[in-house]
Amino acid sequence: MGILTAIAIAAGAGGAVVSAPIVLGAVGFTSAGIAAGSCAASMMSAAAVANGGGVAAGSLVAVLQSAGMAGLSGAATAAVGSVGGAVGFLATLI
Repeated sequence: MGILTAIAIAAGAGGAVVSAPIVLGAVGFTSAGIAAGSCAASMMSAAAVANGGGVAAGSLVAVLQSAGMAGLSGAATAAVGSVGGAVGFLATLI
């Protein structure tokens, strides 16, 4: 592995971890809950309709809401960093 590949992997992993909370907030998953009129609110509405009126625990909306309110857990941070690193690596192949 070359130095440029290592830099790309590190940048991808670091960038993903840093940008995840920003992106979550931008789509409406905030520390105060789901923002009215946001993409997150639309997702929650659709999930509630599909589930008979409530959002299922463990669903994508529930997980993103939890991450938006409390931040990413250690496992979630590792997963986001891994995906970012993989994207950084794949970018060196282009």
